[in-house]
Amino acid sequence: MARLRRHLSFRPATSLLLVFLAGLVLGPPARAAGPPSSITAVADIHGDFDALAALLQHAGLIDAEHHWTGGSTTLVQTGDVLDRGPKPREAMDLLMSLQKEAPKKGGRVVVLLGNHEVMNIMGDLRYVTAENYASYAGKNSEKLQHSAYREYVDWRKHHEALLASMPQAFPETSEAEWAARHPAGFIEQRDAFGPEGKYGKWLRERPAVAELEHVVFVHGGIDPSLASMSVQSINSRVQEELSGFDKAKEFLAAQQLILPFFTLQEITAVVQAEVSARENAPKLRHPSRNEQESLPEHTQRELMKEFLDYGRWLSVASNGPLWFRGYDEWSDEQVAANLPAILAAYGATGIVVGHTPQRDGRIRSRLGGKLFLIDTGMLSSYYPQGRASALRIRDGVNFTAEYMDHADALPVQAKR
Repeated sequence: MARLRRHLSFRPATSLLLVFLAGLVLGPPARAAGPPSSITAVADIHGDFDALAALLQHAGLIDAEHHWTGGSTTLVQTGDVLDRGPKPREAMDLLMSLQKEAPKKGGRVVVLLGNHEVMNIMGDLRYVTAENYASYAGKNSEKLQHSAYREYVDWRKHHEALLASMPQAFPETSEAEWAARHPAGFIEQRDAFGPEGKYGKWLRERPAVAELEHVVFVHGGIDPSLASMSVQSINSRVQEELSGFDKAKEFLAAQQLILPFFTLQEITAVVQAEVSARENAPKLRHPSRNEQESLPEHTQRELMKEFLDYGRWLSVASNGPLWFRGYDEWSDEQVAANLPAILAAYGATGIVVGHTPQRDGRIRSRLGGKLFLIDTGMLSSYYPQGRASALRIRDGVNFTAEYMDHADALPVQAKR
């Protein structure tokens, strides 16, 4: 690794590995400038814009025209705005708009990354619906779709040897069959979630964890093994990994190994086949482009191997802050044994998470009001018994579960 670091230290423009080694310099963790009068936290939206808008209006945070009326309140959205539901784009647009409006009235909107945001950034599109794609379609969609198919056909011609090792990943299909898997709006959606796309750029700026009024907010949770990492360190690592993914994809496209609109599963299949060919059957490997030939063969191979290790990245791993489900799955004994140390590590009085829908559609409080699971399945058409809800925190100690038809007081924490 040290040898690779030395080799790449003079090649910042072409080196992917530098991104993994150097990291990025980020600002301080998300933190309120002063004590807000109240915090309202909303969990997984999953494309249910109508339920979100109704909930925020019910909570007094927006008016009928969807403008901010929440005064000095801080709204925290804990991730998973995307996928499954019909209007994820509208939900993002609303949150982006409120982020700009709220500060003018003394308020604030904090939007966190969820696992589905990272999935869309990286091209894991298993939960994106045809209706979602259609929302990105425009007058040039058919032309873009046809052009992308021709690129795919041409790509296949130049990778026949490599494709022989992964026929199921890239089946030879007619244009109609290909278009069925890449519906109208698919290409535009991928562009929109790219590094310079409207939503991709915005999401890449979102933190994974926020600490407000001594309460930690995170999509999935903080595994005990990660409690030694500060909020800033977690956010920095996740940002670094997303930047690393972007650089990896740029490198692979420059090598003509992939096309820009390939999904994560397709990219992974190509890289796995290419690494195998380079190690076991050099004649099957895809030849490097001239501008990349100054990068030694073993270094290129190492870059691709590092990319294939993305399953261990903090942003993707099952015990990472965006995927962890322990807070829901732990027994009461496990919560009591593990949570106090996590709270102490962050100087926090409580943790608020989404990610795991609560089966009864109610916000769940654990350990006497030190842990709140607030994903109540807002997309009720998908989650049985699901409903929209919000957790309201006043003065950092008073917690209320708010639903469209009533509110429940939750256990009160002692002041710090």
